[in-house]
Amino acid sequence: MPKLDEQISTLQNRLTQLKLRQQRNDTRQRALEVQRERKLETRRRILVGALVMSMAKEGEIDPNLLRAWLDHALTRTDERALFNLPALGAEPASKDHDAASPLHVSDSKPDV
Repeated sequence: MPKLDEQISTLQNRLTQLKLRQQRNDTRQRALEVQRERKLETRRRILVGALVMSMAKEGEIDPNLLRAWLDHALTRTDERALFNLPALGAEPASKDHDAASPLHVSDSKPDV
């Protein structure tokens, strides 16, 4: 019987190792899927942004409306600076300055 017990023990150890290996593979696959989805979401955002910027440049979207959207949505100082928006908490120079301050819309197409 000791030989049979050894075989059972060996097979149980092997089963445990295989289960652990399967668990690692499943975890790796989930991580790859999350990474793939994140890349797709980033690509979607870039494409939508490029479309909105193109529409603003061509006058299909009111620049003041776009500026209002950006002013409402952007909170980080460096992001606001990209669009010539004042830092949050900073006093705007004047109403005339806001209307005259152009949104920076690049002529270059994003690499997507």
